[in-house]
Amino acid sequence: MKHRKEIGMALTVAAACILPGYWAHAKGSPQEVQSLGADLTCMGAEKAGNKDGSIPAFSGKWTGVPPGVKFESGRNYPDPYATEKPLFVITAKNMQRYASRLTEGQVELLKKYPETFQMAVYPTHRDFGYSEAACAAARENAAKAELEDEGAGLKALNGAPPFPIPKSGLELLWNHLLASTVYTYTATQDQAVVYPNGDIAWGKVLFEVYSPALAPNAHTNTDGIYAYFKTQTLLPLRDKGSIIVGNEQYNHKRNPRLGYVYSPGTRRVRQLPDYGFDMPQGPGGFRTIDDDRLFNGSPERYDWKILGKKEIYVPWDGYRIQQANVKYADLLKPNHVNPEYVRYELRRVWVLEAKLKQGYRHQYARRVMYLDEDSWNGMMAENYDARGQLWRFAMINYLYAFDAGSYINSTSIYYDFNSGVYMTDKMTNERAPVINAGGMTKAAFTPDAARMSGL
Repeated sequence: MKHRKEIGMALTVAAACILPGYWAHAKGSPQEVQSLGADLTCMGAEKAGNKDGSIPAFSGKWTGVPPGVKFESGRNYPDPYATEKPLFVITAKNMQRYASRLTEGQVELLKKYPETFQMAVYPTHRDFGYSEAACAAARENAAKAELEDEGAGLKALNGAPPFPIPKSGLELLWNHLLASTVYTYTATQDQAVVYPNGDIAWGKVLFEVYSPALAPNAHTNTDGIYAYFKTQTLLPLRDKGSIIVGNEQYNHKRNPRLGYVYSPGTRRVRQLPDYGFDMPQGPGGFRTIDDDRLFNGSPERYDWKILGKKEIYVPWDGYRIQQANVKYADLLKPNHVNPEYVRYELRRVWVLEAKLKQGYRHQYARRVMYLDEDSWNGMMAENYDARGQLWRFAMINYLYAFDAGSYINSTSIYYDFNSGVYMTDKMTNERAPVINAGGMTKAAFTPDAARMSGL
């Protein structure tokens, strides 16, 4: 017990002492490395539960299909917790009772829509674990991983997040960027922009990702490209047939992200310089490119700081919202998604703040992200404008993909408080994604491949 407290105190002190723009070639001490798999999980989360027992100890007892769950690959993932009932429901009337475990974005939703928005809180589960190969990579990263080029680049080992015991905001961000997710993904994803009067503008894309660095047992050094992506627009009709391809690099300073777009009108491919950051994306442009998974791409425009760890009610184990029997007409209600389909759990999260650097431009002057301690995936983000006012609030529903042995981000919700509009992305209720099927190569994500796909 004493050892666990010492590790926790060290993490808290390290987080409190980090300057916003600080980065370093920080490597874990022998004591810190030894704590992985002991007081901490191999990924760096606290194994123990919280004081009142509302967060259980980490079990990691499942690494595939849970007992009693019938799952067929290629179908939407069944909910292993489908029979559970909410412990309680947070509303505008009782939210003061739970205020210490709510975020500013959640409070704003409760205040703005007091008659309809609510949060059903379920038992917390920490049942899904990691392979021995992933744990081995995490231990090696704890001892050897380091940032380079002022945090724009990384030297580490693939197969696990690079910094199980993060000491700076940039290290924590890289954990999120390289969190455990699937290595091949193909899905036709539905998008919707829902206006306050209930009108909906629809989008639809065919989205493909190939991340060789995340392949099972991919114990290679971080070098060059770690992921390739291709997005083909199917809706709205005015943009139908356009295709964007690109890749993600381990060093954004030496190799800035490049995107290429195929236009069906001209049947030509052109380069998209500086593809990312706050370029608008989706129907109506109600989210930015770097809003995907809360943040992606180069960290260069912000100073990053760890604000500590907190116990927060967050969307998690999001199986219900992506079920095939959930119709979009039932899910997409005016003002906000139907609360019936969102499951919240109390979880320990890392709080990561980004403040826009002087001389740089972005729609968001400040961002606050909440990252799950067990998986490093980002679940919620509050985005502020130049006046310091809360402008947008993002929520990502994650679920564990039994056949992949890792997490995937499912239905994503982006609330715009200024307009009262919200956007949903990555909805796959009507067509389940194909995950970790193999067969993808980098040749499918080149400008020539985009041109051929559009013909």
